[in-house]
Parts: sequence; structure tokens; C-alpha cells
Amino acid sequence: MATKIGTMDSVYFVGRSEILAWINSTLHLNLSKVEEACSGAVQCQLMDAVHPGTVPMHKVNFDAKNDYEMIQNYKVLQDVFNKLKITKQIEVNKLVKGRPLDNLEFMQWMKGYCDSVNSGGLRNYNPMERREACKGGKDVSKKFAQSQSSAKCALAPARTQASHNARRNDAPSLNTTNQSVKASRPSSSGGPSVCPELGCTVFEQQITELKLSVDSLEKERDFYFAKLRDIEILCQSREIGDLPVVEAIQRILYAMDDDASVVSEAQAIISEYQHQAEPSSSIPEVEEDLPKSDNQKRKTIINLDVDVAASTTLSPRQRISDVSDVHSSGSPLMTY
Repeated sequence: MATKIGTMDSVYFVGRSEILAWINSTLHLNLSKVEEACSGAVQCQLMDAVHPGTVPMHKVNFDAKNDYEMIQNYKVLQDVFNKLKITKQIEVNKLVKGRPLDNLEFMQWMKGYCDSVNSGGLRNYNPMERREACKGGKDVSKKFAQSQSSAKCALAPARTQASHNARRNDAPSLNTTNQSVKASRPSSSGGPSVCPELGCTVFEQQITELKLSVDSLEKERDFYFAKLRDIEILCQSREIGDLPVVEAIQRILYAMDDDASVVSEAQAIISEYQHQAEPSSSIPEVEEDLPKSDNQKRKTIINLDVDVAASTTLSPRQRISDVSDVHSSGSPLMTY
């Protein structure tokens, strides 16, 4: 199931607010940021909710603050992945840093996997009870219970105040009129005087979005810088360091300004080398003819040596027959 979730799957387009709401409702937590799940404990409990009994919850540490403690949680998660034959790669070095974008992408994948296994719902799972076996799990459950009780207490006075205001509005008075006029006026500082908490929430969302965009730009910058660094190291090698193509590439790499003339200069270096290489193209043909004449000379010398060796190996009877043949032919060498 995990291998079907590609990089362009719809799960990677789920927003941060929806991810947080899904985590908090599933595990009874009160996370306000996705990067708060960087310790790996949340991911372990999500896998425990999807596959009950596969995660050793007594090894999970919800109170992990240091890197080595977080790495232990991710080791537990990796063991679960191996047991379930899940091929998803866990980039532990990036997740433990608490970077928003990396943690958001991993939690998006977790949501997509959990939805594919349980069709978007978990049944008969008590996250607070399962969390009691974890280190720091009871404290997390207490914080969640306190937040729930405080939220209920905050709702009760608000309802009482609303009913009280409704009764006061039934009786006409000048005080209520003046108060409504004051409430409608903007504050002297220029900010909104109504619902300041709502404004803070909007600003926090904008800050989070800006952090995510900055994080994405930094990853892209580091990627291309690493590529340029690899090219620079390759150009500095002794085998190709003297080539004109390498000189042209270095001219572009080390240019100080964004000037189009740098590219034209690099092209001029390559074209100049090509013009210098054209006249010397006929030299190898002459050099190819020289070995042929040398070979012919060697063949004639070898033939002469063979003839001399053959004459020395003749028997005396064969030599006499040769002399008689010369004498009968009237050769000028046979003069007495």
C-alpha cells in the first residue's frame, strides 16, 4: 500500500491545519505545530493505531528532547516498517531537526497510509490508554486532559456573559449605546480592537507559511549549490583540467556579475580551440604513410637475409651444380 503513494499523490496536498486536526483527534493530543511531532513518538503511535500490537509502545519516548532520544523512536518505527514490509524511507537526519517542511511531508505520507489501511477511520482504539506504557506518555495525556477542561471552563463564562449581555440589551440605556460606539471605533494604535486573538492566529499562520516557503527555497538552493560544487571538483581534476571546454566552464562558474558576455567569452574559447585544431588534421595522414615504407624496407632486408642463409645451408654437391649451371650459361663471372 505504501508503494502506491507517489510524490504527486493527493495526500501531499493536504494542508497543515488538516494534518494537525487529524493528529489531535486521532491520538487525543493538542499539537499546535507539525514540527512538534519531530521526536517520532507520534508516528509510532499512529502505526500502533493502524496496526494494533505491532509497535512496542514501552520503547517509545514521548519525552524525547535530544537527538539520540529521537533516533531511538525512529529505530522503533523503522523496525515496524520492516516488519510490515513498508519501503518508505525515513529521513531521520532531517526530521529530528524540526524543520516544518520535512515533518509536514512525512506526516502527509502517514495520513495517506493510515487512510489507505483503515479507509479514513480508526475504531476501538484508546490512544491515552496505549500511551501510558510509554515514557512521558502520562504527562502528555494529562496535558491533553487539562487543555480540554480549560476549554470547557472558558466556554462556560463565555455563554454566561453572552446571556447577560442579551438581557442588558433588552433594556434601552445610553451606556450600552456608548459602549457599542466605542467598540466599533478602531484603537489608537491602529490595530483591530475586536477579537485580538483572531488576529494573532492569522499572523501565526502567515509566519508558518513564510517559514515553509523559506525552507523550500533553502532546500532548492542547497541542491543546486551541491551540483555546482561537483562540477567544480570535476573541472579541477588533472585529467581534464587543461581542456578548453573546462576553461570555458570555469569562466562561467567564477564570473562575478550576471553578464551575458561571460557566455560569449566561453564560446569564443571553444571556437578558438576548434580553429587551431583544423590545420593539424592532415599531419596524421603523412605519419600513416611513413610506417608503410619502413615495412617495405624491412621486408627486403628480411628476404636478403633469407637468401644468404639459404646459400650457406646448401650442401657441396648442390653448390657444384650451381657453378656448372653458371658456366654453361656463359656468365662473365666464369673467366679464366
